[in-house]
Amino acid sequence: MFTGIVEELGEVTAVERLDDASRFRLRGPVVTEGAKHGDSIAVNGVCLTVVDLGEHEFTADVMAETLNRSSLGALTTGSRVNLERPMALGGRLGGHIVQGHVDGTGRILERTPSENWEVVKVSLPAHLSRYVVEKGSITVDGVSLTVVDAAPDHFTISLIPTTLALTTLGLKGPGEPVNLEVDVIAKYVERLLGAGAPEPGEDAK
Repeated sequence: MFTGIVEELGEVTAVERLDDASRFRLRGPVVTEGAKHGDSIAVNGVCLTVVDLGEHEFTADVMAETLNRSSLGALTTGSRVNLERPMALGGRLGGHIVQGHVDGTGRILERTPSENWEVVKVSLPAHLSRYVVEKGSITVDGVSLTVVDAAPDHFTISLIPTTLALTTLGLKGPGEPVNLEVDVIAKYVERLLGAGAPEPGEDAK
């Protein structure tokens, strides 16, 4: 479980392409401190398992399912990434409940800078639109953010200087992909409310 509060702006130091997977080597002195084999680390909002550790670096295997559902397949050596360790029990929940299970990808459509913040418009896949609401929470490349405006095919977020300086959201331009994770509570509520609904083709009683 994560909070979407990015701890470190890391870097991909090596990529090995396999038949149906990829192996990434990533540099992150903060997130590797005290890390062990088998630990979880979120990379651009995707929960990955540490399979090897080096000095300030870790290796993670990314299967085809993750590559198909996220933007990790576009990473190359030198790419910057958002890194976060799992939430510690008893700690402060600074963002919102984030699982590191990406629901889909969007693309940055526009960036509108102002004196103290920047408004970013992001495309929204149709199947995620119903989970995104004004002033609700969404995770973009692993960053917990508040939705400013929500439309059927896009949403906007406001980024403060700290977010722009310390995450990949300050580096990406229009057209670049981002990983999206919607609020898991909304998905559970939807499933529970539909639990008594008839199956397609079944008569309601």
